[in-house]
Amino acid sequence: MKVAVFSTKKYDRELLDAANRLHGHDLSYFESHLGPATSGLATGFPAVCVFVNDQVDSLTITQLAAGGTRIIATRSTGFNHIDLKAAAAHNIKVVRVTDYSPYSVAEFAVGLLLALNRKIHRAYNRTREGNFELDGLLGRDLYGQTVGIMGTGKIGRVFARIMLGFGCKILGYDKYPHPEFIAMGGLYVEPDEMLQKADIFSLHLPLTADTYHIFNASRFTRIKSGALLVNTSRGGLIETEAAIEALKRGQLGGMAIDVYEQEADLFFQDHSNQIITDDVIQRLVSFPNVIVTGHQAFFTREAVGTISASTLQSLSNFEAGLPLYKEEVFPD
Repeated sequence: MKVAVFSTKKYDRELLDAANRLHGHDLSYFESHLGPATSGLATGFPAVCVFVNDQVDSLTITQLAAGGTRIIATRSTGFNHIDLKAAAAHNIKVVRVTDYSPYSVAEFAVGLLLALNRKIHRAYNRTREGNFELDGLLGRDLYGQTVGIMGTGKIGRVFARIMLGFGCKILGYDKYPHPEFIAMGGLYVEPDEMLQKADIFSLHLPLTADTYHIFNASRFTRIKSGALLVNTSRGGLIETEAAIEALKRGQLGGMAIDVYEQEADLFFQDHSNQIITDDVIQRLVSFPNVIVTGHQAFFTREAVGTISASTLQSLSNFEAGLPLYKEEVFPD
């Protein structure tokens, strides 16, 4: 089947080509994002493959349908970038990857937390300049800290197990509580109670209308003074301007984010020789107690390999008229 693959980098092409040896699809790669201005590239392609920052809105889907597209496959777990109602109206199937290495994201979240808490990023920069002073690098033991985990799907539960290994207490919030989280010693609470009790927050929620800005100005005023916040899920979970204000007044003790509300025009691209006009991201990276990475938490060979294989298997099943592999587009 002819597949138009958008937002591709060298590593995408290498791993998709490797996985495609079992399927034989005709893959055409485009480095550009999918959106209304680029949807014409997909004319004549029954399948379109997208990534997290592609703009798969109602207008784009209407254009894709006119060009003959019958299925959209996203190389991600999240699907907030796709207008599912518009896709259904045009009888276009949507598939996502619901089961790839949860360890990749959970381990990265722990790495961000360790770096933020122990100020490893600052120490790294200092020692490269010959400064071995410890002043300003004081951290806290993770042992005995209370960690609030928002979202206890596969990734959230792996993160919870790792934090238990550090000797932390774990609280969880999820619309769909999971018995495994309780069995490992986790306690489910409502967000307001978590705000009062947690020293550390880690977000592992999908971005939906209910979770948009789940960390907003109101909630930032109610967290423990000096609490740390880690987000490896979706940028829209945090009201960024409110986070900046909480950092400025010291209510938020530090923040590490691998995702950002306005990341679509920034992430996965090299802007090192350009002036970045996004004042918000520039303010964020100016804080010594903020770490920003470029949406790389998923980026392990195991995870990306599974994403590639699962995506192509879904397309093969669709082409063969078989039940779609991992068609479910709601959280596990």
